[in-house]
Amino acid sequence: MILLRRLLGDVLRRQRQRQGRTLREVSSSARVSLGYLSEVERGQKEASSELLSAICDALEVRMSQVMREVSDELSLAELAESAASTTEKVPAPMRPVLNPVSVTSVTGVPEERVTIKTPKEAVDVVAA
Repeated sequence: MILLRRLLGDVLRRQRQRQGRTLREVSSSARVSLGYLSEVERGQKEASSELLSAICDALEVRMSQVMREVSDELSLAELAESAASTTEKVPAPMRPVLNPVSVTSVTGVPEERVTIKTPKEAVDVVAA
């Protein structure tokens, strides 16, 4: 099962790390406890819209950009999950393992193609 809170936390963590900022700096700026922000980033807590807005403001990033990245990752995760469920059922030790796919941004790019491969098929994902 794909957990939206985990995808959101991953995107928020990457945004913070790209800026070279610590959890302490962002939590202070967003006026949220360090522990709670850490749990949000690890996908252990659901962020309310108010909290998400405060974190985005602290990171100086638009909430729409964060949500776009989450949406892109959700689309890829759904495709990977779908591809995995349509592959031939094989014993557990031989079952293919799909690693999570991450897209930083496709905004402004006319077309970007990502291929998710499984032993029996390849799924092309076009993000525009």
